[in-house]
Amino acid sequence: MTESSKPQLSFSLRSDWLAAYLRVDQIRHDTLVGLVAAWSDPDARDDVLAQLDALAETVASPREGELDALVEQVEGAAGMDDAQVEVRLDDALRLRAELDAVIAKLGRFNPDRVERPKGASDIKHPTMRATRKYLAAHPLPEQDGRRTA
Repeated sequence: MTESSKPQLSFSLRSDWLAAYLRVDQIRHDTLVGLVAAWSDPDARDDVLAQLDALAETVASPREGELDALVEQVEGAAGMDDAQVEVRLDDALRLRAELDAVIAKLGRFNPDRVERPKGASDIKHPTMRATRKYLAAHPLPEQDGRRTA
């Protein structure tokens, strides 16, 4: 698999090809900038610091759901936005191609789970019934093994 032309927003395979990675550096950037922006406000700094301390204590031995709740409290204290990135058409097309390549590798042991493009033989629309019936009775040369010049 080739390297992405934009690795900071890309899909890649794990070395064993059993999982993929989605890399979105912009989210980490926005998170740190949001945290620092809140930190620079003296009124919010104490609240952010208290939430970070609570999170630090929990990281040592987290209980189910507790870590997520504390992370949300840090995000709330810092006034962080949702972790989302705007993706324009050129990046969306590139990401789709990268993801298609990743899916092809991930699905190598279970090809039935990977969707394949539908061909003409897969068309089941009622208006095609007559065409399917005609082609069954009169196959094209490439369908019945005969070759024509």
